Amino acid sequence: MTIKYNEVHHEFKLNDFHFDKDGLCEVAYSFIKEGDFFEKEMGDFLLNWMDEHDYIYVETSGTTGKKKKIKLSKQAMVNSALATGKHFKLEPGDRALHCMPASFIAGKMMMVRAIVLGLKIDIVTPSSHPFEGTLKDYDFAALVPLQLQNSLEYLDRVKTLIVGGAAVTRDLIDKVKYAPCEIFETFGMTETITHIATRPINNLNGNDLPPFTAMEDVTISTDDRNCLVVTAHHLNDEKIVTNDVIKMHSENTFELIGRIDNVINTGGIKVFPERIERKLDSIIHERFFITDQRDDVLGYRVVLILESDSEVMENVDFSSLDKYQIPKAIFTVPKFAETASGKINRRKTLDLVRKKYNIKKRKKNK
Repeated sequence: MTIKYNEVHHEFKLNDFHFDKDGLCEVAYSFIKEGDFFEKEMGDFLLNWMDEHDYIYVETSGTTGKKKKIKLSKQAMVNSALATGKHFKLEPGDRALHCMPASFIAGKMMMVRAIVLGLKIDIVTPSSHPFEGTLKDYDFAALVPLQLQNSLEYLDRVKTLIVGGAAVTRDLIDKVKYAPCEIFETFGMTETITHIATRPINNLNGNDLPPFTAMEDVTISTDDRNCLVVTAHHLNDEKIVTNDVIKMHSENTFELIGRIDNVINTGGIKVFPERIERKLDSIIHERFFITDQRDDVLGYRVVLILESDSEVMENVDFSSLDKYQIPKAIFTVPKFAETASGKINRRKTLDLVRKKYNIKKRKKNK
């Protein structure tokens, strides 16, 4: 039996109250009229979800570039919710925590999962400390890395936790190594309706992280750039060609190398910023990222952008880096620009760096 997008599971509950389709529309109107900002966003989504159209428009986060709107099939979103339920063995009546903005795909899909799977979902204000808004225990929750970082003392209150939206640092992985719940890092994007691959990051044998494993009914391959190609007919009729360079470990497992549009050609050597960041994330404890700067000798040089009030970063050990990976300059700003979902907005942060150091923006030609 196919579950349709306009059906509400009979065990679904929102903040401990069951609502059918008409009831959800009434709640949505109430959120829009009387709710806080995050509730207004949820109200807008619920009305869009329950309207006569079989699609919605979803805005990308704008982490690395300009935001854009993508048209998604509601039935594909239902299929994604069913796949998540199957993968993580979620059952009707399980309790879930909703702590993300409903303006982006992650927040929308948490609600869709609850409606489709019959979860009891509690909405709390999206913040960097999500568990401080509730005293309940949960079977399932989805967090971004910053939320996980600030929730270490609450992990005994959740059974299964997924974390995505940004890379999970090695330092954070070490902190949750023996956490009393199951924690999975996810890989996905708006076009794939959140995650299409997962990997466990705690309670592992040894220190080596496993590769990402594609979820059921998802086929992965690479193109001539070694970029990931996703075939998932329950989510999209067409193949999804990404700009994520990967290394295939098997027909359904892969290692993420970095984004091809971020690659730095320095002295004729191609360097992936993400690889440098993974090597440094257990050494540098402030937020940071790697980018490039025009250089008369190298073409482009590797630079490090650090969130710090200080102009100087002392005693940093770059010995784990290859010669061409070592940053040739370090720039600091007191506060990184962020997207609405709390991720680092690299493009706007670089604008802050250019303004502070009076650096002219140059057109890139790699």
